[in-house]
Amino acid sequence: MARDLDGAGGGGAGGSATREEASVKVPAKDPKKKDEKKDEDLSDEDLALKQQLELYVERVQDSDPGLQKLALESMRQEIRTSTSSMTSVPKPLKFLRPHYGTLKAYYETMGDSDLKKFLADILSVLALTMSAEGERESLKYRLLGSEGDIGSWGHEYVRNLAGEISQEYAKRQSEEVPIDDLMELVQQIVAFHMKHNAEPEAVDLLMEVEDLDLLVEHVDSTNYKRTCLYLTSSARYLPGPDDMLVLDIAYVIYLKFEEFPSALQIALFLDNLGYVKQVFTSCDDLLQKKQFCYILARHGSAFELDDDMIADDGDREASTEIIYNSKLSEGYLTLARDIEVMEPKSPEDIYKAHLLDGRASAGASVDSARQNLAATFVNAFVNAGFGQDKLMTVPLEPSSGGSSGNWLFKNKEHGKASAAASLGMILLWDVDSGLAQIDKYLHSNDNHVIAGALIGIGIVSCGIKNDCDPALALSSEYISREDPYIRIGAIMGLGLAYAGSQNEMIRCKLLPILGDSKAPLDVIAFTAISLGLVYVGSCNEDVAQAIVFALMDRSETELGEPLIRLLILGLGLLYLGKQDSVEATAEVSKTFNEKIRKYCDMTLLSCAYAGTGNVLKVQTLLGHCAQHLEKGETHQGPAVLGIAMVAMAEELGLEMAIRSLEHLLQYGEQNIRRAVPLALGLLCISNPKVNVMDTLSRLSHDTDTEVAMAAVISLGLIGAGTNNARIAGMLRNLSSYYYKEASLLFCVRIAQGLVHLGKGLLTLSPYHLDRFLLSPMALAGIITLLHACLDLKTIILGKYHYVLYFLVLAMQPRMLMTVDENLRPISVPVRVGQAVDVVGQAGRPKTITGFQTHSTPVLLAAGDRAELATEKYIPLSPILEGFVILKENPEYREDH
Repeated sequence: MARDLDGAGGGGAGGSATREEASVKVPAKDPKKKDEKKDEDLSDEDLALKQQLELYVERVQDSDPGLQKLALESMRQEIRTSTSSMTSVPKPLKFLRPHYGTLKAYYETMGDSDLKKFLADILSVLALTMSAEGERESLKYRLLGSEGDIGSWGHEYVRNLAGEISQEYAKRQSEEVPIDDLMELVQQIVAFHMKHNAEPEAVDLLMEVEDLDLLVEHVDSTNYKRTCLYLTSSARYLPGPDDMLVLDIAYVIYLKFEEFPSALQIALFLDNLGYVKQVFTSCDDLLQKKQFCYILARHGSAFELDDDMIADDGDREASTEIIYNSKLSEGYLTLARDIEVMEPKSPEDIYKAHLLDGRASAGASVDSARQNLAATFVNAFVNAGFGQDKLMTVPLEPSSGGSSGNWLFKNKEHGKASAAASLGMILLWDVDSGLAQIDKYLHSNDNHVIAGALIGIGIVSCGIKNDCDPALALSSEYISREDPYIRIGAIMGLGLAYAGSQNEMIRCKLLPILGDSKAPLDVIAFTAISLGLVYVGSCNEDVAQAIVFALMDRSETELGEPLIRLLILGLGLLYLGKQDSVEATAEVSKTFNEKIRKYCDMTLLSCAYAGTGNVLKVQTLLGHCAQHLEKGETHQGPAVLGIAMVAMAEELGLEMAIRSLEHLLQYGEQNIRRAVPLALGLLCISNPKVNVMDTLSRLSHDTDTEVAMAAVISLGLIGAGTNNARIAGMLRNLSSYYYKEASLLFCVRIAQGLVHLGKGLLTLSPYHLDRFLLSPMALAGIITLLHACLDLKTIILGKYHYVLYFLVLAMQPRMLMTVDENLRPISVPVRVGQAVDVVGQAGRPKTITGFQTHSTPVLLAAGDRAELATEKYIPLSPILEGFVILKENPEYREDH
């Protein structure tokens, strides 16, 4: 090859031209000496290659087309064989660098021909290492070159082209220049990436050129899972509405490959009931549909099955029963029996006073009614859902004369309401036997007891739907009673029982109360919260309007009352997570009295962007917290909570929010410092992170009692349902530290009850399905409590302590329960370990680390993930959480 080129007229026109150029450019020193010195460093092989390539460069500029073609082919061959892997700059590219300018200059002089296109291809590759920043020469020559396969030049070249395309696209868009030639190239690059396991790069390029729809054509059964995993995880970091478009594409791809459970998760994330219906109608497998029902039940979706989705009446009834969550209590008790924690626990078992020195026992004399009330809550939280305890459900024994009535009357006045309601907590999710046991309190002569029983009805029915609507039937007559306690009990009970259901009957019952000018403020506040819960995230205009008018009707003095915050929050809950939809209402709120205007703004903003991870909104809220205001301003509290509500969506934002809150502690005003512990509690709810635990422990000894109380409650929230030994120890020490201060001791007791929530079987985390889905009702229940905690002294330590029961909306068993095809529990081995993020990783990486093998049912801690440890069954949900149906694997063979 080289010999042919040598023999053909060494002094071609091109050759002499380059020599002249060289002599003109460097007059003083002899360049050859310098080159010789460089060449001495090269091996013989490299030297030969260098001379060879220089010869090709000369021949390319020859007048003989045949010779030019031969030289170009040879050069191309050299480059291609060396760019297959790119650990360092390939030698041909290195040696051709000095000649890049020469070849470029010659290219401009050539007439149009195939050879010119060939040279353009080579220049495009050389530009990879030579092109100046921002010139995009690689792309320029690629578009001028031949239509050859771009992949043959290697991955690095294709990746570089993709980068230049995105810059060029942005420039052309701003100048409104056509982009058809670019899109043809994009097609080729995407096809190349998808074939070579570089799905993330294909997705990134298509996002840059705003044409993600192309993806659907290019995915196949080997790469759709990796592609969708990348799409769904990158959606978290995109601004709206781009995130929704990206998830739409993922939904379409999942549907195309019949990956129905994953499509359903995205439909729920998008809150698109049309998509949910489409998933049901596209899937033919009845068992799979039952698995969908379990997912819908866990999410708390207000979704109704119809004939199109499940044709057979019997099957539809069985599936509806699952969506209505009527099996939850049964599954939870199965788990409790399996782990052997059925034995009821008393508050003393939780306090473990015997582990402390003598001081704690002296605390028995402090405000015994307050201590009994605390014991009521601790008992309710610890025995939640077990159906038996040692205070409220003690059977009547003729000899002892003991009964739950005795405990009830150890509480004073409004304390009886919480005591009666605690029965609902103990019988949680067991509607039939629960309502039967609570019913007897409705016939009491004491209004507080009746009010508590009505709240108990709401608690026991929370998250469980029923066609007969027993909660509404029992409570509706009490809504219009004279006594405000009974009214609040009935209203709050309905809010808990029908949260998220958007039930029209409830709206008809409760809306008139908001317009009633004679109704006391507390009745109106609880009505607004209940309507907010029933219509959570629905943007319902009628309800929003009614709450707005109710706020406008309040007098100056009423607007200064602590309970007014619940009225405002009721309005915010209507827009929970709905982003821009809040704008019209936010405009209206600007006309409110200045006392509540800013509070309303912050509450609406934080609710609307809750769980979105929107960085700009976090910055806005931080901006409000940075101001130093005169006394009496209350709006910074909800702004601090808002930071946590928005940032809780993904891990990175969550860590950054924790750091920002640390700064607020150091520099913020007193009303900000009181809200920071609550925000930390929300960020790490049921997930005790050590750094947050330490911060809260420090704040629990703060000189400001409100900061200390908020920190103590938050210690309970971050440890909720985890039985965390370290937090339990901290709280025991705090109980002896604060034994003389009734209010703080009450908070410590509440926190102790929360840490042992459901004896460690429950979680308050609003996220489920691998932290992908956020349950709006769960979040609504938590933030209702947190807003009440912004004024602990008047609300929770006053006579509205039953606000603590709003947490029931977030309570869920943190279990994995496997059931067979007849929906009966079966025990199979599963591996449970820390979840690992495998997005964009090569090959088939392990999704969990540090695992242990258990038999189901098992408990899952925050950040845990489970996978089956047997091939005998196929799970019908890709994420093992909650109830999972297992189908027998037809290909499984026992090894004999």
